[in-house]
Amino acid sequence: MYTWDDDGSSWYGKGRYAYAPATAAKRAKASERASARGPRTYAARSGPNETLVDPRRKVSTDSTNPVLVAVDVTGSMANWPFEIFDRLPLLYNTLSQYRDDLAICFAAIGDAACDRWPLQVTDFAHGYDLEQLLAALYGEGGGGDAPESYGLFAHWVNTHVKVHSAADKPFLIVFGDVTMHPTVPRKQIADLLGDRVSRDVDAVDAWREVCERWNVWFLRRPTGRQGDEVDRQWGKAIGEQKIIHIQDEQRAVDYAMGLIARAWGHFEDFKSNMRARQPEEAVATLAKPIEMICPRCGGPIPVKATGMFSCTYCGTTLKI
Repeated sequence: MYTWDDDGSSWYGKGRYAYAPATAAKRAKASERASARGPRTYAARSGPNETLVDPRRKVSTDSTNPVLVAVDVTGSMANWPFEIFDRLPLLYNTLSQYRDDLAICFAAIGDAACDRWPLQVTDFAHGYDLEQLLAALYGEGGGGDAPESYGLFAHWVNTHVKVHSAADKPFLIVFGDVTMHPTVPRKQIADLLGDRVSRDVDAVDAWREVCERWNVWFLRRPTGRQGDEVDRQWGKAIGEQKIIHIQDEQRAVDYAMGLIARAWGHFEDFKSNMRARQPEEAVATLAKPIEMICPRCGGPIPVKATGMFSCTYCGTTLKI
């Protein structure tokens, strides 16, 4: 299990990775708090900490670099909260050295048609405070095979989340594997979010609204086939180019970190980080779908592009 300190001795390979000295004090503080708390664990529980994950709350952050991470926790996806919990220190320590005001909000998505806790959301937080919040989520493991309540989460983002006005299309990463219910019933919105709306909400339209303010990506676990019903629906919602098929479930968090690191101009550093944890073939497999697309708009990048490259679709400058 990853730790909050700088010790990478348990990582794969002979290579070593050094975090940026500028953020050493923050890492040391988090490590001190973690040591006082004892070994990191993610024990099985019978439910979430409802006080910390109630979706009726409004959440906000003053960070200009917020990141929202949502995980489908139904059925076969139910082990993913552990995978993210395990890599939480790695996720935060890696990305916060690129943008020091990084704040992360976590969400767990289920099926409002049958689950007891179909949507759980945390506040935005920094550093070791994220530990308690992520541990408050519960992988219920219910839901049907498909669809799930991704649309309910999208509506929550549109109505319950406020970010700093200087945050320029911050990242929103969804880990999932199936389709969404076409509509979000207004009764669900009232019962689960405490909001009154005049009619049901179209899920695809809700996601399109989210995309106006957020840089949304759907990281799909290894199920189905490219271009199937799942891809088609999510393509209508967020754009086909914003869907990445994950080849290795153990690298799910790495895919998210790689997208963000690329957009923030630190992809080479991220790959050095990953080489200290994984064999070269794993680094190449993960990097390929990220290197060939613009992390902001998903537009294609020419294979021969080198150095500083300006995306012809959105104008984002990238270091290739």
